[in-house]
Amino acid sequence: MLRWGYNVRGILKAGGFKWFVIILGAVSGSILGDILGNNVSQLSFLKAAYTIGTASPLIVNLKIFVLTLGFNFNINVMTIIGTIVAIMLYRRY
Repeated sequence: MLRWGYNVRGILKAGGFKWFVIILGAVSGSILGDILGNNVSQLSFLKAAYTIGTASPLIVNLKIFVLTLGFNFNINVMTIIGTIVAIMLYRRY
């Protein structure tokens, strides 16, 4: 009998694990893109990254501590491919 949130084998697929798999796929795709882009001259476009986020961080000095806030994404082609593969593998298994 299948219950909500369980797959066929009866193992609970938690939401946190899904995000872990997606981030792992993005990181591994980015690393693979850098390796292929550096070693194969025809695939140099794979290491071209596009930065999305703040150009400089927001710094708040409160005299007893300093708070620095910033957020950047460095996205390349292999990051997107790694994320898609990770989602497909998560759904399959």
